[in-house]
Amino acid sequence: MSEPVRLRITEIFHSLQGETRTMGLPTVFVRLTGCPLRCVYCDTAYAFTGGTMIDMQEILSEVSTYKPRYITVTGGEPLAQPNCLPLLTALCDLDPAPEVSLETSGALDVSEVDPRVVKILDLKTPASGESHRNRWENLAHLTPNDQIKFVICDRSDYEWARFKLSEHRLDERAEVLFSPSYEQLPGADLAAWILEDRLPVRMQLQLHKLLWGDEPGR
Repeated sequence: MSEPVRLRITEIFHSLQGETRTMGLPTVFVRLTGCPLRCVYCDTAYAFTGGTMIDMQEILSEVSTYKPRYITVTGGEPLAQPNCLPLLTALCDLDPAPEVSLETSGALDVSEVDPRVVKILDLKTPASGESHRNRWENLAHLTPNDQIKFVICDRSDYEWARFKLSEHRLDERAEVLFSPSYEQLPGADLAAWILEDRLPVRMQLQLHKLLWGDEPGR
């Protein structure tokens, strides 16, 4: 008899999606524990350690109680746990089928992620302290249904992201999101730069932080 698939989970909660193209929509979040990165602006450091080992079937049962149309698997870095891959597939297989998204740092291989999953690749800028961890090979595994996110901390970050946008023709691969680092870069500044340069990107603010600050489980 095979061993049950288990994952270390920090929290499962129901809230409004605070980012991406489904911003504002009720979403069930499954936050996996652990992350190999240490971005200077990280707002979920509480997910680095701890958590509870839970059988995948229990996770699916809890998620199903919300009858979700949207599910986001996040972290930490979800792909740091190998069993994230079967979890993503199992979530896609729920009936009725939800839209499942994966928030990932882009530092780990996404090639084996179920193709039904919307991959949200968070490319790290220099000010994050982790830009050397970007796995650029992941770009080849993106589709127009996926999204690429940059968290912009300052003007230098913006210019770096603008260069990468052009260098890799990112807007031809997926939807590109520029987000100001919370309480670090005024959103109006980022908006002005995007408009001045006529960039083909979507600017986003973190809705959950505007509503609830850094409160966990929101």
